[in-house]
Amino acid sequence: MAKKESVISKVEHNQFTAVEKVLIRNIAKWRLERMRKRKDLSFSVPHVEKVDADFINNNQTECAITWIGHSTFLIQLSGLNILTDPVWAQWLGSEKRLTKPGVELQTMPKIDIVLISHNHYDHLHFPSLYRLKGNPVIFVPKGLKEMFLKKGFSNVKEFSWWEQLAYKGVTITFTPALHWSRRSLADLNRSLWGGWMMEASKTTVYFVGDTGYHDVFKEIGEKLKINYVLMPIGCYEPEWFMKSQHVTPEEAVQLYKDLKAETFIPMHYDAFRLADDTPKEALDRLNFTWIDLKLNKGNLKILKLGETLKL
Repeated sequence: MAKKESVISKVEHNQFTAVEKVLIRNIAKWRLERMRKRKDLSFSVPHVEKVDADFINNNQTECAITWIGHSTFLIQLSGLNILTDPVWAQWLGSEKRLTKPGVELQTMPKIDIVLISHNHYDHLHFPSLYRLKGNPVIFVPKGLKEMFLKKGFSNVKEFSWWEQLAYKGVTITFTPALHWSRRSLADLNRSLWGGWMMEASKTTVYFVGDTGYHDVFKEIGEKLKINYVLMPIGCYEPEWFMKSQHVTPEEAVQLYKDLKAETFIPMHYDAFRLADDTPKEALDRLNFTWIDLKLNKGNLKILKLGETLKL
């Protein structure tokens, strides 16, 4: 048994090394390309003039979505406060946040549920989690629960793809996506990644998470009725490198159509410059595609940071 385990470890090590070599070459190629590009970074995603703090802190009856920034949303369903990928970080490595969060952390209400899409640092930020009000139950992809327990979080539920749980009037389903996971040098794809579907009475909200384009979203659209989809549109350039992990704005619109969703709310384009595209480029391409396909203008809701959409 010991000998067999050592052979398996060697195979895994060789596979890991091969992946690392390809990744290193591609990153070097990307950096050379980036040096030749000149990008206009003057555009800043707008904030609301005043956050409706009284509403989000006292709301117990209305369904609502408030955009905090990047992939962080406050979703209020059935009297519950649900938070997706809470990140209030001002820095990610050497990258400074482009826009401040739409709602300051101290202004947030008590949180009942936290949904984590995957373990990348721009989606899983433990300092933000420690500072949340309340004692939320944290829903995580399979493979992440142990890390949360070690960090001192005890109320954690772990999900595989398509696993579903009814919790205090809201049914939550963990859905597949085309992405990957990594937190350190030795944990490549050791935990899952995906999106979260939230269903409450007659309202459904689908948080896609990070993804490249994949036919699995047609299956999701057949299985789930989606009123509001929170869709990533940024971090796609260079497309040859990002294609298998982040959709372009055009692919995001195609995913929206595959999902048969009603309302499209874009995210993941405002806060951190993790790729070569800019917030303005992402929004321009999204708007152009929407108009070009003659889609209903009322079904595209581009929120300002801190804006609350009452459903």
